[in-house]
Amino acid sequence: MDKEKSESGSSLIKSGRSLINLKNRLAAPGGMFLILVISFGVLIILAFLLSKTPGRTLNYFFLGPLRNLYYFGNMLNSAIPLIFGGLGICVAMQANCFNLGGEGQIYIGAFVTTISALALAPLGLSGAVLALAAGAAVSGLAAGISGFLKIRWNTSELITSFLLSNALVLIISFFITGPFLDPATNLQSTRKIPDSFRLPLILPPSNLSAALFLAVTAVILVYLFLYKSRIGYELRMSGLNKVFAQYGGIHTSGKILLAMFLSGLLYGLGGGMAIYGTYYSTMKEFSSGMGWNGLAVALIARNKPQAVIPAAVFFAWIGSGARIAMQFSDITFEIASIVQSVVFFLVTSTVLLDIFKKQRAAG
Repeated sequence: MDKEKSESGSSLIKSGRSLINLKNRLAAPGGMFLILVISFGVLIILAFLLSKTPGRTLNYFFLGPLRNLYYFGNMLNSAIPLIFGGLGICVAMQANCFNLGGEGQIYIGAFVTTISALALAPLGLSGAVLALAAGAAVSGLAAGISGFLKIRWNTSELITSFLLSNALVLIISFFITGPFLDPATNLQSTRKIPDSFRLPLILPPSNLSAALFLAVTAVILVYLFLYKSRIGYELRMSGLNKVFAQYGGIHTSGKILLAMFLSGLLYGLGGGMAIYGTYYSTMKEFSSGMGWNGLAVALIARNKPQAVIPAAVFFAWIGSGARIAMQFSDITFEIASIVQSVVFFLVTSTVLLDIFKKQRAAG
């Protein structure tokens, strides 16, 4: 009898791993390469249509971020929040959850980290860690609410996370411009965190800080959690086939709640890193667009943590290149938004994926 149970359990594990491997094979590298080619093709066409000096525009767009340490460091620095946001989406998507609340979660994470840092300034390093943890936890709870509503009433977390995010943005903006406004500045901003809480710069004169190392560490930890731990395996199985996972004894409701909480937590860490490494205070709507860009990064990475860093750098490169090209040529920054929109559209389209699936099947 015990032998039969053991064989049955082994069969379930093997079947589960087969399902996960099948899911992973659906992300075709050739499809991502084609997406990049199409995106750059759109950029080149726009440069010739909108610029009187397309060669100069393209040169600054593609090579501008690599011209000196200042531009290169700032490009990498702008990728840091995208790495954390991309990781947050990856965790949620692995459990077949959709967290569209990144905008509000990164905003509230930054705000709570800031006010906590101001309150815990006398504690030094431990206060900095506690403030960062507080911001991440609040963001995790904000996303966890959507997970709870899905479990309790089967409410779409896609809708609830989006609506809650919009509400959070309005509430936090009220606090920044009201009770927590810094009277010593003309900006709509909170007071700055203590100097001792600020992360050291690693590539001056750029804004790149040690937050980059923490972002890389987060990628490694998320990868180990998802692919090398039992809980991560159960979370992925819950997302791949909920009924199968329940049959295998996995508590799928708990995994949904965990995935949404971790997703928001990672977004909150991204907000906290932005405060500790770049802004040093929470300015009104400073994080606008970071949440959606984090979603795009995760889609480019096909929800694989190990691919989040190059995807985030790619997205940051587009934005940085557009800003530099705007300074030294006759185009506007909106060209970056167009290219990013094309990337976003293509990575969410099933057409290219279907093409490469058919090519793989034919091969």
